[in-house]
Amino acid sequence: MGKEQEEQMFPDPVALSKVLMDVAERASPIIQDMLSKTEFDPSDFVIDPMNFRVAYVEFMNHLWDNPRRVAELQVELMSDWMHLWQESAKKFMGEQSETLYAPRKDDRRFKSPLWDQSPAFDFIKQSYLLTSHWIEKVVGQTEGLDDETRSKLNFMTKQYLSAVSPTNFLFTNPEVLQETLDSKGENLIRGLENLLEDIERGHGQLKISTTDYNAFELGRNIATTKGKVVYQNDLMQLIQYEAVTEKVFKRPLLIIPPWINKFYILDLQEENSFIKWLTEQGHTVFVVSWVNPNKELAKKRFEDYMEEGIFDAITQIQKATGEPDVNLIAYCLGGTLTAVTLGWLAAKKKSDIIASTTFLTTLIDFEKAGDMKLFMDDAQISMLDRQMAERGFLNGNHMRQTFSLLRANDMIWSFVVNNYLMGKEPFPFDLLYWNDDATNMPAAMHSFYLRKCYRDNLLKEVGGVTMNGVDIDMTKVKTPCFFLSTMEDHIAPWKATYAATQLFSGETTFTLAASGHVAGVVNPPHKNKYGYWTNSKNPTDPDEWFSNAKSHDGSWWPQWQKWIGKYAGDKVAARKIGGGKLKPIEDAPGSYVKMKAD
Repeated sequence: MGKEQEEQMFPDPVALSKVLMDVAERASPIIQDMLSKTEFDPSDFVIDPMNFRVAYVEFMNHLWDNPRRVAELQVELMSDWMHLWQESAKKFMGEQSETLYAPRKDDRRFKSPLWDQSPAFDFIKQSYLLTSHWIEKVVGQTEGLDDETRSKLNFMTKQYLSAVSPTNFLFTNPEVLQETLDSKGENLIRGLENLLEDIERGHGQLKISTTDYNAFELGRNIATTKGKVVYQNDLMQLIQYEAVTEKVFKRPLLIIPPWINKFYILDLQEENSFIKWLTEQGHTVFVVSWVNPNKELAKKRFEDYMEEGIFDAITQIQKATGEPDVNLIAYCLGGTLTAVTLGWLAAKKKSDIIASTTFLTTLIDFEKAGDMKLFMDDAQISMLDRQMAERGFLNGNHMRQTFSLLRANDMIWSFVVNNYLMGKEPFPFDLLYWNDDATNMPAAMHSFYLRKCYRDNLLKEVGGVTMNGVDIDMTKVKTPCFFLSTMEDHIAPWKATYAATQLFSGETTFTLAASGHVAGVVNPPHKNKYGYWTNSKNPTDPDEWFSNAKSHDGSWWPQWQKWIGKYAGDKVAARKIGGGKLKPIEDAPGSYVKMKAD
């Protein structure tokens, strides 16, 4: 083995030890400061919030029901290891070798060429991938598990394998080791300082930074589309945006965003703002901006969000424009609220105030709601109830952390490596700024939502839920509806959202966009990215829908504009904000959206 190849195998241990000794000495006061600022409340600490121990015991019982299969799996593992050892030995000796285990194309953890150049780290990488594949195989092939237990096991297995990846540790990540030598350990010192800042930002708890928060300011370089707050109540501000065309459609457009996030995901930057694009198409756009609730709003119910949110907004739009009805766009949880609202209006024979509804990535039937359902069993909901009883609301950071777990490699561990091991600052990214700008949820409303929707899936049942004494029956909804879902959605899986097309009695159009929960929705036409699928028919089976769907390039926005044109009305002179009975209160994006969850 040549000297150059030997140096590629592993960094100089003497030089590395000197650097680490210096780091340890310099890091001591930082660590002491960190420990003094770290808070631990035993009441907030739950050893097993997902009741994984029960699933694990059931898994082990079923696994050992077939000891012969266990033996076969162990033999397979040893055989795979022997093969890997043989190929790795060839690489150590400088001979031609075969790569047996390669990361997926979308796995960015091992993108550094150092993983392939060094025989030692190539072996570490392939060992991890081999073991990961084997563990996933054992869990996946164990018979006798019910769907809920298997889903929970798959999720926790994925979390475990993500956490123990060699990329997450100093001595098993060649990129971090190289940076440590090159910077003489400055990366680790900066990493500890970053860690301390994140603990301070989390008020004693670790809150991992995912972007440069100082790079963005609402109203300055995000959420900049011009408009005014024209109405507000305890739960929301109503924003009207300035017209940018001489003529506008007669029927105004109201957007209901999720209350779990903030509305400006639809108005991030001028170049990708859905709200700005809507005004350019000639729509008079109104948006509900939900308040970030505190303890005083703890008793606000799901019904209150319907009444003080959607109904109050429509009433005020009628005052502002003189029009009797609106077209409505609802996103994610805002769509779930809107579906219930449509059911209530149908029961009261008042559906005429909403001419059409567009649902963006919305769950109405929660039977196959994906990994989010793993957090919605009785034990976990009861735990959340106890936390909400103390505060009066569920802190928005709880849901932010839950969403991060759904994509742990991208949303947790990549930042652990970047911020704390490499000692770098996170890249300024508007989408991640929005993602971290969490919203609290009132206790009464959120408890209802978790139980009635996720746990019991009652929205699809006739009379399954009651709003202010009115039984909700989705089958009575005849409002024309456009459903937009996304192929890679990890929050509202598209096949689960598709089920809503079978609930309503009116015209339903379903479109499937490429990419995920946000990127697939916020996809401006000029980017010419991704694509979408359409089908004029909505069969019961979503797979049948997709197999007969037509593929299109680019954004779904223009296709939606053609659809909404049937319900937008004639063109009239552009409306001026304040021209009706509502007067401006403050500039968009308003003050409610600037309230923080901390």
